[in-house]
Amino acid sequence: MSGRARLALCAAAATLMTSCALLPLVSPATWIFQAVFLLAVQTGVGALTRRVPLARPLTVAAQALVTLMLLTLVFARHQALAGIVPGPDAFQHFSALLRAGADDVGRYSIPAPLSDGIRLMVVGGVLVIGLAVDAFAVTYRSAAPAGLPLLALYAVAAGLSGGGAAWLWFLLAAAGYLMLLLAEGRDRLSQWGRVFGGAARTPGPPPASGAVAPVRTGRRIGAVALGVALFVPLALPSLDGGLLDSAGRGIGNGTGVGGGFSSVNTLVALQDSLKADEDRTVMTYRTTASDTQGLYLRIGSMDDFDGTRWKSTERRTVAVPATFPAPVGLSGEVKRATVRTRIEAADGYVQNWLPMPYPASEVDISGNWRYEPVGRTLIGDHGQNTSGVRYEVSSLMVEPTAQQLAGAPEPSPAMRREYTRVPRSLPAVVARTAREVTAGSANHYEQAVKLQDYFAVSGDFRYNTDVHVGTGSTAIASFLKKKEGFCVHFSFAMASMARTLGIPARVAVGFTPGTPQADGWTAVGLRDAHAWPELYFEGVGWTRFEPTPSRGSAPSYTQTNTPGTVESAAPKPTVSASAEPSAEPSASESCSAQLRKLAACPGQSSAVIGPQDDDWPWTRILGLTLTGLLVLGVPLLPMLWRMRVRAVRLGGHGRTEADVAAYTLGVWSEVTDTAWDHGIAPEGSQTPRKAAERIAGLGGLDPEAEAAVHRLATAVEQVLYAPRPRPVAGLADEARRVEKSIRASASRPARLRALLVPRSAVRVVWRVSAVRTTLITRLSARRRALFHRPSSQNG
Repeated sequence: MSGRARLALCAAAATLMTSCALLPLVSPATWIFQAVFLLAVQTGVGALTRRVPLARPLTVAAQALVTLMLLTLVFARHQALAGIVPGPDAFQHFSALLRAGADDVGRYSIPAPLSDGIRLMVVGGVLVIGLAVDAFAVTYRSAAPAGLPLLALYAVAAGLSGGGAAWLWFLLAAAGYLMLLLAEGRDRLSQWGRVFGGAARTPGPPPASGAVAPVRTGRRIGAVALGVALFVPLALPSLDGGLLDSAGRGIGNGTGVGGGFSSVNTLVALQDSLKADEDRTVMTYRTTASDTQGLYLRIGSMDDFDGTRWKSTERRTVAVPATFPAPVGLSGEVKRATVRTRIEAADGYVQNWLPMPYPASEVDISGNWRYEPVGRTLIGDHGQNTSGVRYEVSSLMVEPTAQQLAGAPEPSPAMRREYTRVPRSLPAVVARTAREVTAGSANHYEQAVKLQDYFAVSGDFRYNTDVHVGTGSTAIASFLKKKEGFCVHFSFAMASMARTLGIPARVAVGFTPGTPQADGWTAVGLRDAHAWPELYFEGVGWTRFEPTPSRGSAPSYTQTNTPGTVESAAPKPTVSASAEPSAEPSASESCSAQLRKLAACPGQSSAVIGPQDDDWPWTRILGLTLTGLLVLGVPLLPMLWRMRVRAVRLGGHGRTEADVAAYTLGVWSEVTDTAWDHGIAPEGSQTPRKAAERIAGLGGLDPEAEAAVHRLATAVEQVLYAPRPRPVAGLADEARRVEKSIRASASRPARLRALLVPRSAVRVVWRVSAVRTTLITRLSARRRALFHRPSSQNG
């Protein structure tokens, strides 16, 4: 392999290694395979154009043109001419895809789903960076500036993803760049010839000088630089917080769309709110419910626990619908009532999440708000917050009975998989305590009630906002040992323990119902900030529990001494009470594949839905079909080629002398190729008669086949030497007779190899090589005609 070709491969490899930093940003990461293939084609085009050779700008232009055609074929073939030539429609489609991709980037959290727009952005970006790296390092022979596009690619990926594996992506990107630099250095050194390449080897110790020394020195310098870049930052103090701090702030000033509730920040914010010197009113509301004890104003939920913090999973948001879908998992047998609540937020209350009774079914509000379907929350967009807003919420007062909760079937596998995960770092005492407290329970409902009673009544826990139980994976174990804390500790502990028992659980954050006023309104203050666990029961949905002593109110469906036998006495709202199913829509046609995967489609019980995989769009089916055809078809290509060639050679022939000669020689070639396929290699120096004798002897032909092969040889000699060749009838039959005899005398492995891997298929390679040589010759001639002087680019 030439130095230029090796350098081109290193440039492509460096681009791909740096592109791996994009893998955490998108899921699934199958786009990398498409990028590898397209980048390989782009690199091959560059190698071919440099071999011609073309001028350097023309080389880059050819690669850019082929790259555009490849992207057109993949993303806009229906809008392009012949599926590959881009036109105005194709460019408009590209523009629409890029806009959609930019919109998806703004809406989705990391990892974002692999939509067409995002796929175009990442694959197209990798190809653009690959083109720049190839142009710098290979075409213009300057690898050092090629680090700039690689750095841009890595910086974008690292700035968006972060995470614990960031060091791995940096290591890959740095290794790729160093590999590119070393390849260029080796290529430059090799051009100096034997002066730096080292003399011929002689007995004795090797010379101290030579090309090896500079290369080794370069490797050592690269290794030292890489080590410094990796390990020196570990010794420097970290700069947490600030403008780039991505952690959410929980109650109070949030981070906006995509922010999460950090367990530490939520704990601090709630603790500060509960310990505030002045219980400042943050909102007031008026509701149609006669009893507001169960009317918690919920901001959002935290459903992702990594052992160090609880946070809300960042999901796609959509425009606020006129009517929200029915709550997931809520069946028509559960009694519910619709209440209307008018809420007014104080001017000083700044929050990106909108407090609402849960589950809300309709919100009348102005401003820039987005709806997150899984958590059923509203999130401010483009700086929108709650300061001074006024809105009305229609919500459901769900009134399950203890019997319905006790008889709830198992949740779907998708729901269990998503909401029962606990980290390995969770101390064993948490699960052990959960099993001890719930011993003897007959179902998940009894386990949940026993957990709630353990914290609120029988476990000797004390409510204390001044306690500090630490952070990290040992915080819950410390809380269980000290037995004092406030709502965050109780809700975190109960949700974690419920998950260890296989009960889907999450933590909700918001406000308790507040204090009724004489004018009919209810005031909610800073000290009403609260956190509580929500447990999922199939047929009922997400259900509130209250483990914090002296805070909030225990739901009526948990206040029973004999679970499963006593009807609950939930507060009765004054309007719209009905035991019939709600008039909410039964299903949302816009339910995404992600929601279906989480069993979170509106109006459908996840027990009915069951575990579902993502939809199989036609593109995936087509891709798998093409992959299967390639896997099965590529090994069969030699056989298919031989079948086609045999059919052409033994087909009909024309009446002219040229047709007769071509047909006769084609039949003879078919016979010799068949003999070759079965192990009788042709010898070009032999006459047709000698070749016929050799085939008859080595092929073990029967008398009829032997006579046939000699007649064929005679016909070939007549075509080659007669002044006017005459057509001979029955040549195809003679050839088939010879082939049949050859196959009959061959062993079964030989016949199988002749069928599947015919030796004569090598003629394809010879033909391609001849065409390539002819093409290079013609291009060189045209280049000499176009350019009066040789290009400055060496091939």
